[in-house]
Amino acid sequence: MALLSLQTDKFRNLSPSRLEFSPSVNLIYGENGSGKTSLLEAIGYLGLGRSFRQHRHKVVCHQGDQQFVIFGQVKSAHLNENHGGISRLGFSRNVQAQETRLRVDGENVYSLSVLASLFPVSVIDPGVFDIVAGGPGKRRQFLDWLVFHVEPSFGALWQQCQRSISQRNRILRSGTIDDHLLQVWDRQFVELSEQVDRLRESVFRTFQEEFRATLADSHSEWSEALKVDYYPGWDRKKGLYNTLLEHREQERKVGHTLYGPNRADIRLRYHNRAVAEIFSRGQQKTLVILMKLTQGKVLADRGKQVTFLLDDINAELDQGHRRLLAERLIRLGSQVFLTAIERPDPTQLWESPLPEYKMFHVEHGQLMEEQTSASGASE
Repeated sequence: MALLSLQTDKFRNLSPSRLEFSPSVNLIYGENGSGKTSLLEAIGYLGLGRSFRQHRHKVVCHQGDQQFVIFGQVKSAHLNENHGGISRLGFSRNVQAQETRLRVDGENVYSLSVLASLFPVSVIDPGVFDIVAGGPGKRRQFLDWLVFHVEPSFGALWQQCQRSISQRNRILRSGTIDDHLLQVWDRQFVELSEQVDRLRESVFRTFQEEFRATLADSHSEWSEALKVDYYPGWDRKKGLYNTLLEHREQERKVGHTLYGPNRADIRLRYHNRAVAEIFSRGQQKTLVILMKLTQGKVLADRGKQVTFLLDDINAELDQGHRRLLAERLIRLGSQVFLTAIERPDPTQLWESPLPEYKMFHVEHGQLMEEQTSASGASE
């Protein structure tokens, strides 16, 4: 899906004017604080249901207001769908009442997963490089985003599993533990965990195979010795149920679940050492870029167009890495939104012929489209 238009109301400092975008490349530039990242944040809401910068909805609502609204039109690559392949998505949040309202084609929907499935959004900003250097949660989130878009049943299943974990944790934190009750929850938890694990492993194997090809194509000097493996969150040889029994006393002491899909990880190793320990910052950035590109390739092979939000990558990537990322994304057929302080030069990102693109200058939350000579360049 590609975002064709966007309109916001009371979202940070953005103007409520309707914006129309290229289904291929959109370049946005302006001073710090002008609204560049806020625009990407609003786009992200339609595909993620949240801000990729903040945890609280209240922060993005215009100061002094109690509700913000975001509308967007997205076009599917499958032209035989209803409405000519166009879907209208809406997200509104009343921060005072703490109520969220979701709309698809004028109808209310009641799960964020509906919006997310219609509009796959992937963010590449300075924080994304923590996928390598950060904890397992970042890598688990990276994998689950892909599993969600490949396996339709994953979202609801993972929610069930998380509820089971929460219930189990409440029992572990209670002063007196009913062993019989805990065993009942253990069985349900194990059943759900194994289903989650099967979906994760299946998608990871697809990712792993595609990632090997991506690495080989990158010609990085470290690519051959790099090992990327999936850890489910427990020792499969023992089994999850036996693992829980064996570590019952340990979990009683800490008061939460120590083994299960909530502890899953993608393990990145180079010559049997953790990549984060020995890779330079530049090598880590290259690795994350290749991982993100592989995500896009897996979905592209399934006929899904991903919208990539590239926020302030000039601050993190040199020109060579920026060009690598930009060229590969266009090769995948992705839609790209790229922000920068200085006016981007498309010829430094893509070889001729340039992709179709639109250029926007943003100032005080208002975007002005600039006339370019690239319209139809990709035809």
